[in-house]
Amino acid sequence: MLTLLASLTPLPPLPLWAWLTFFAFIAAMLALDLGVFHRGSKTVSTREALIWCGVWASLALGFCALLVPWRGSEHAQQFLAGYLIELCLSVDNVFVFILVFAYFRVPSEWQHRVLFWGIIGAVAMRAVFILVGVSVLARFHWILYVFGAFLIYTGVKMALAKEGGDDVHPDKNIAVRLFRRFFPVSPTMDGGRFFTRMDGRLMATPLFVVLIVVETTDLVFALDSLPAVLAITQDGFVALTSNIFAILGLRSLYFALNGIMQLFRFLKLGLAFILVFIGVKMLIGYFDLHVTTTVSLAVIGSVLALSVLASVLFKPRESGAGHVG
Repeated sequence: MLTLLASLTPLPPLPLWAWLTFFAFIAAMLALDLGVFHRGSKTVSTREALIWCGVWASLALGFCALLVPWRGSEHAQQFLAGYLIELCLSVDNVFVFILVFAYFRVPSEWQHRVLFWGIIGAVAMRAVFILVGVSVLARFHWILYVFGAFLIYTGVKMALAKEGGDDVHPDKNIAVRLFRRFFPVSPTMDGGRFFTRMDGRLMATPLFVVLIVVETTDLVFALDSLPAVLAITQDGFVALTSNIFAILGLRSLYFALNGIMQLFRFLKLGLAFILVFIGVKMLIGYFDLHVTTTVSLAVIGSVLALSVLASVLFKPRESGAGHVG
């Protein structure tokens, strides 16, 4: 299995120390996050979440600045564009997490633990997806046009989606149904644990079922983000690092945005436009027409800024107030 994966995902021409240093840094930050700042179960305040959002964003921008003298401004712009797209796609993740936690009635003090381990799984999945995707594109360039068509379809579908149409049904999740069939689940939570013993029998708690839902949900979102980031860059290191930095800030983003998602009511429409734009950018490559990374970054930044500004200026009517994803 490892031999097959290695043959499918050759590392980009970077020294091994670059990969080891990056992942060692990420591991250290995650250990610091959970082991020091969030050792005990507690509710994460909005202020604390905003501080951590700033920390992760500063680290991402610092890494982007480091890329300029190391690998050139083109790679730095590709990193920033990929980071912004993945960050916006993460807002959709946040809305789903809100619904999942509400469905299972997960206490706020245990939500950070679920998201932490969910992020660990997401990082692993994105690493495999992106490296395999880069390798496949290097061998079969025509797949790029398939990705472009898929992004246009996703963008149009997102733009035409009805309000409140993102309902989540964890009870219909295939992974959850399979897990319940082969492993017993306790009827109640047990102090934030994923597993417990009842009458001497090892059982999973509902909190572990929540983790399964979070992981499988991110798997679906990864299928959308993979074509998007590979449309920006086909450099495995830049694609992977931009994705991981965005994912690492997802927990803080959840606690910062929970309860104020209505402030981003036009963000999904803006993101839909960006996905269509990137899809078109990929398809016109067939005719030897190319959009530079600088132009792509300018379009992405402008659309996101206008989406947030429109969300702030145009409030939803009181009679129709509700979440608009």
